[in-house]
Amino acid sequence: MADKLKSKPARQTPGLGGYQHMRRLVLAVLIVVLFAALLFGQSTFPPNTPVHESIEMFGVLLIFLGIVGRLWSTLYIGGRKSSEVVTGGPYSITRNPLYLFSTVAAAGVGAQIGSFSGIILFALLCAGAFHIVILREERYLKEVLGGPYAAYLAKVPRFFPNLSLYQEGDTGSFKPRLLLNTLLDGLVFLVALPAFELIDGAQQTGVLPVWFTLP
Repeated sequence: MADKLKSKPARQTPGLGGYQHMRRLVLAVLIVVLFAALLFGQSTFPPNTPVHESIEMFGVLLIFLGIVGRLWSTLYIGGRKSSEVVTGGPYSITRNPLYLFSTVAAAGVGAQIGSFSGIILFALLCAGAFHIVILREERYLKEVLGGPYAAYLAKVPRFFPNLSLYQEGDTGSFKPRLLLNTLLDGLVFLVALPAFELIDGAQQTGVLPVWFTLP
């Protein structure tokens, strides 16, 4: 399949912009709510133990993978989402790579409590919330892009990537501003690193009570 299937000309419409704003809002709310809940939660693996530290480091890798993946996705989509069907790069293996990599980064945030459950919990809640946004966005794009988008829906999976479909494709017109915005959005995940270190310290000194533990 070619990298982009042309449809009727259109610019980034307010409708799609609303869904993208919803994506950012959903992610921000999830992070704040889960962060607040985990103020009083603790891993069953004590801080500074090998298992706890290994889970945290794995989470750091997930966060950086998520940020890099989001930047990679932005290189291809670059404001073209409502004007043509982009099918190159990450969009050749999954229809929603930005949501996928955001979920990966969120799982990395969950890992910062040193818990396997934190990884799974953050990933599932993030993916579930994004699923609702994805369904609404797909209905909109079907109306705007028509047949080419329907063909894309039939070939490429919605969320979990099919690596065998990968095609390099064309990034189109590079927009540095969009890439910078995506980077700044992604850096919010890095806030989890010092934040959870502070929580660990506060719990160990008794400043914060521990109401529950996660394996």
